[in-house]
Amino acid sequence: MTGALVDRETLARELVELRRSRPATRVVLANGCFDLLHVGHVRYLEDAKRRGDFLVVALNTDESVRALKGPTRPLAPLAERAELVAALRCVDRVTSFGERTLEATLRVLRPHVHAKGSDYTLENVPEAAIDRELGIEIAICGDPKDHSSTELLRRARGDA
Repeated sequence: MTGALVDRETLARELVELRRSRPATRVVLANGCFDLLHVGHVRYLEDAKRRGDFLVVALNTDESVRALKGPTRPLAPLAERAELVAALRCVDRVTSFGERTLEATLRVLRPHVHAKGSDYTLENVPEAAIDRELGIEIAICGDPKDHSSTELLRRARGDA
């Protein structure tokens, strides 16, 4: 991977070193497609960062976004999405994942907090069982207003 992206295994080694040098550091992991960056994403990530000291954002790969959102997505390739997200002041590292859920990433990175957007509740977080198994705190973060890339695209096309 190039640019703003750090592969999961390299990031895991960085986090081990961070925890060794600064043991009190709380690592937060947030994730999403970030296909069309909007204010809801910024508020989600800023709130996630307030839950700890070091924010990692895991982006869905292009293939994963297509599987979730359809063949016309993503609007921007992974490297560009990663560069935009990494440019946010609150973000410390960006990685990616291609699996349907974050389970493998959670197992490798072992964050203290798993941040999910306000479109989730504690009852419907897909990785809740793995979070509990690993002792990871779940935090619902962001603006409770409904911000949606899909809805923004629908309105831009005049479908709303």
